[in-house]
Amino acid sequence: MIEYKKLNIKISAFVMIFILTLPLSGLGQNKKKTAKTESERPQYRNLFKEAGYSQDEIDKKLAKAYFDIFEGPNKVYFEEGDSLGYVSDVKNKDARTEGMSYGMMVAVQLNKKEVFDRLWRWSVKYMQHQDGPREGYFAWSVNPETKKQNSLGSASDGELYYITSLLFASNKWGNDTGINYYKEARRILDAMWKKDGTGNVHNIINTEHKQISFVPEGGGYNWTDPSYHVPAFYEIWACYAKDGHEQFYKECAGVSRNFLHKACHPVTGLNSDYTEFNGEPHPTPWMPPGFRYDSWRVPMNIAMDYTWYRKDKEWQEGYAKRFQNFLRSKGLDKFEDQFNLDGSTPEFVLQAGPVKKLRHSIGLVATSATASLVNQDKESLDFVHAVWNAKLEPYEDGYFDPYYDGLMYLFGLMHLSGKYQIIVPEVK
Repeated sequence: MIEYKKLNIKISAFVMIFILTLPLSGLGQNKKKTAKTESERPQYRNLFKEAGYSQDEIDKKLAKAYFDIFEGPNKVYFEEGDSLGYVSDVKNKDARTEGMSYGMMVAVQLNKKEVFDRLWRWSVKYMQHQDGPREGYFAWSVNPETKKQNSLGSASDGELYYITSLLFASNKWGNDTGINYYKEARRILDAMWKKDGTGNVHNIINTEHKQISFVPEGGGYNWTDPSYHVPAFYEIWACYAKDGHEQFYKECAGVSRNFLHKACHPVTGLNSDYTEFNGEPHPTPWMPPGFRYDSWRVPMNIAMDYTWYRKDKEWQEGYAKRFQNFLRSKGLDKFEDQFNLDGSTPEFVLQAGPVKKLRHSIGLVATSATASLVNQDKESLDFVHAVWNAKLEPYEDGYFDPYYDGLMYLFGLMHLSGKYQIIVPEVK
């Protein structure tokens, strides 16, 4: 009996110690888990600060760029009535899904809710197809004066940015402040998955190749544009869209990363504006292959993916060095804006403005600087100083583009100051 009592006492003591230490053990595991989660979160570097500029100077630089593009005398954003607004490619006198969705991404990143809502309402009212084979998609170009759709078809990157910016808006502002952002994002996605070729309209992603199409209809469904490859956005869809296609989106992100390996020249890092799904240049009736205006966005997209997810770190760091080294070889303050992929000067020059010529364009100055987020070489900060000193103003020949140059410049400043981030749901 005494031995039995002793055994009971020993067991009770063991149980008591176990119960008392269990919460501490769990706490330790939670701390490890939290630490792991913290280390996995993106580190949004402020390269301007690292380059020696003060936070006050940086804030003013970003605020001025936003003012110039959205509010100043050369702005590209215009409001209509109490609730609408649009971004215009002013030199071409149209509103494009590219600019509209870029404007929304700027607005959600910089917490400009009214601007975001105005742009979205205008997009729905004048650009989004409400029925027929294109239902849910957007006409990529609209005349802002007459509201006539210049083209009924979509440019796939417009839908890409609309969906991602709406998911971010849902996370940032919730869905009960006048617009159900999540519902609107899902409407586009759900419509996209219903496209089966009826009326020659398809998913914006070529489902066989798991790559974004140039346009989701006709022959444009069967080739792509490297600057539309934003693998980070697919990761966002996989996390926040919750539409049952999470695994597919993750696979698309991986396919896009591998695609960029093939599309970018192994020495110069340059890619063609348009390519086949295997990365080979795709010639079109309107221009031969080459690194031109669309291509400027590729280094910025790679920098974004590197900062947000870092799933292709080794290749991306090598790419950034090759790309910036090539531009440096052409002169940091004078490299031009169009090239053959081997870095030679192209015979064909895609004209912008009244004069057909190559320029040292601020849009490329900005996006090439974002590659400094990826390039670990200390001298890559030279590109950061270059965009800091750049001015959004007319070129010597009088050409001025506050729309495309301006938006690339603003995006560049946002990335380099750590102000272009994954927007996670607000904790209430």
